Amino acid sequence: MAEDSRALDARYYMPAFGRTMKIVRGSGSRVWDDQGREYIDCVAGIAVCSTGHCHPKVVEAICNQAKELIHCSNLYYVPNQAELAKKLVEITGLSKAFFSNSGTEANEGAIKLARVRTGRKKFVAFNHGFHGRTCGALAVTHKPAIREPFEPLSPPCTFVDYGDLDALADAVDKDTAGVFVEPIQGEAGVLIPPEGFFRGVREICDDTGALMIVDEVQTGMGRTGKWLAIQHTGVLPDIVTLAKGLASGFPIGALVAREGLEFKRSEHGSTFAGGPLACAAALATIEVIEEILPDIPRKGELFMKGLSRHNPRGRGLMIGISVGERCPEVQQTCAENGVLVNCAADGNLRLVPPLVITDEEIETALGVINAALD
Repeated sequence: MAEDSRALDARYYMPAFGRTMKIVRGSGSRVWDDQGREYIDCVAGIAVCSTGHCHPKVVEAICNQAKELIHCSNLYYVPNQAELAKKLVEITGLSKAFFSNSGTEANEGAIKLARVRTGRKKFVAFNHGFHGRTCGALAVTHKPAIREPFEPLSPPCTFVDYGDLDALADAVDKDTAGVFVEPIQGEAGVLIPPEGFFRGVREICDDTGALMIVDEVQTGMGRTGKWLAIQHTGVLPDIVTLAKGLASGFPIGALVAREGLEFKRSEHGSTFAGGPLACAAALATIEVIEEILPDIPRKGELFMKGLSRHNPRGRGLMIGISVGERCPEVQQTCAENGVLVNCAADGNLRLVPPLVITDEEIETALGVINAALD
């Protein structure tokens, strides 16, 4: 008899995660655990499964590519890679792309690119911001609980309050390589800054020569009703980072930069980044999102109206509700009633369902979430 995977996990895997159940199958906006229980998934791998679980077009693209070539070194031209780079340039309005295997890696690449092209070493980021857990990305991540055990970190970074342009102007100077900012702070609980904030960030960066680096890892790829959340503001960054929803769950990340910002030969690299399978999955994902993007604001409004008595915050299918100490209890109650939700930081409930979630599934999820919150 096969040994239980929970026992194997406890014996052989480092206990870095607080796991609650074993998910074994997914389709669209629904998943099933190893006990056969069905859930509407409003977590989606934390905004990863953008086209839902196992979308047929994404599965077909991965399988077809796997029959031809699984891996190809970046010493050679890689199938699907240039085609995906072209798509991301069109989506972002920027100039050139570079691939990675995750959002954290994309942000690490952005740190390197900003330093090497500006000749400057330090950064400014925001309180409650999150940009990853490897040492460079962690250096521009504010969360003390995950920073402090690994300090001192590099590059040097100053943190200011999210939305505070005066504090930002005081912190950014001629030695600042870049300003890291999320269009909506996701890990913090879906926090949206004041109107005009990003125009102010752009002006401060322009005045000082610092690069405006927008982390769209969680907010990008249609999540908020546009390809990028920053596109709601009309502001064009210098660098955008992407991952999570880019390939519907297949690991990939990307940074996309404006004209004149690019890595020269041997300044950056990766064994696996931008591989044939990942790029095939991303191209198929983009094709699906192109079809459903116009309907995402309407779906988001269904959630916002349905949760209105709990004062939700959100844009598109990225929604947060301040719950406080009850958040873990609410999360558990929702799961017991067939809906998966997520507690982000500071007692904030976060909803980031697949972009393909149906109106019927939204209605069912709202009934469960409201009952748990009431």
